[in-house]
Amino acid sequence: MEVYWQDLHHSELSTAQLYQLLALRNTVFVVEQHCPYQDIDGADLRGDNRHLLAIFDNQLLAYARILAPESAEKPVKIGRVIVASEARGLSLGNRLMEQAIASCEHYWPQHKIFLSAQAHLQAFYGRFGFHAVSDTYLEDDIPHIDMEN
Repeated sequence: MEVYWQDLHHSELSTAQLYQLLALRNTVFVVEQHCPYQDIDGADLRGDNRHLLAIFDNQLLAYARILAPESAEKPVKIGRVIVASEARGLSLGNRLMEQAIASCEHYWPQHKIFLSAQAHLQAFYGRFGFHAVSDTYLEDDIPHIDMEN
């Protein structure tokens, strides 16, 4: 399967791409995980924030949002890391994280990389050099842990 990767500044997103990524996030984070929360938080179209999309046959299969550092001493943040249910088991999560880290290092090379991980994915993110920097806490009733690379 040849997946087409796009690393886009929010201003480069088409209306269709924005719709696809919001729909995927809603399907997985709200519906599948039974977690009603305010996904549209105002950050998608702000500043230098970026969006990583994995597309196959015009369908969004994986996605991550990258939030630009808020200041010179703040980290870049990877979030909304997601793989569509029909694409799970294809190692897209691994490829997505590789792409996300490469994007962070390209656009913000002097910054640490931060993510708020669902706690059960701590070992997954650990494979990419992330380590815990907080205790486990509840976010939207799901155990999370802050991690940094």
